[in-house]
Amino acid sequence: MRSSSLPGLGLLLASAVLVSGCAASTTDEGDIVTLQVAAVTSPMTDVVEAAGEAIDDGYEIELVEVADYVTANTILQAGDVDANFSQLVPYMESFNAGNDGTLVGVQPVYDFIIAFYSKTLDDIADLPNGATVAIPDDPSNTGRALKLLADEGIVTLDPTIDPYTATPDDITGNPKSLEFLQVAIPQLNAAYDEADLVFQWPSHVAALGLNPHDDGLITELDDRFALNLVVRSEDADSAATAALKKAFTSDEVREVVEGNGTITVAF
Repeated sequence: MRSSSLPGLGLLLASAVLVSGCAASTTDEGDIVTLQVAAVTSPMTDVVEAAGEAIDDGYEIELVEVADYVTANTILQAGDVDANFSQLVPYMESFNAGNDGTLVGVQPVYDFIIAFYSKTLDDIADLPNGATVAIPDDPSNTGRALKLLADEGIVTLDPTIDPYTATPDDITGNPKSLEFLQVAIPQLNAAYDEADLVFQWPSHVAALGLNPHDDGLITELDDRFALNLVVRSEDADSAATAALKKAFTSDEVREVVEGNGTITVAF
């Protein structure tokens, strides 16, 4: 069994886009609090924009669009933004463990279907011997991908470990002699052209014109992987966080989620 990786992407911070949810569009009166929320891609960015439309008077939301999930957490931990909406709690916990982080999930917003896709296969039963399988390289998504394969009977995992923490080293049965390619989630679309089977989030695979309902060979919806609004622990009980939580569970956000087709409301 082989595990390899593709070159890393640069950590690029895109320009911020102002999303105002209050009557005043300026801060001339001195009573408008701007809350910066980092997000990576649609539909996460769409949800942030919808929350901006719904946030209480006295606040506005500024969307800070970033290139990847590590950057979203790094700038939040550093205090450069007030919150982010880009991740699962298990992913956040992995970041905290590796970076002495103090991030906390304060509000689940939506669940989403993840899936394995293939450019060459129409049925998972046709997965060939020696196939290359591309999976995420971060711990929470690695375990999720391997558990999905194990649930399908494609591999066997060590029964003494929590399958959600599994790595390729925990595979005890690999009858098809699969080779595993581990890359960051944003790079898995590129792996779609190279690998026989690719795990991917719906928010990213949409760029390939694919969706889990029509194109997923193996799919899973698990509410432990809901996308959460995340803040620093010291801000978890603040008035600003309360305003964000209210906005992220608003009718405006619900409309965006229900209109997407690959995600479901988690609040």
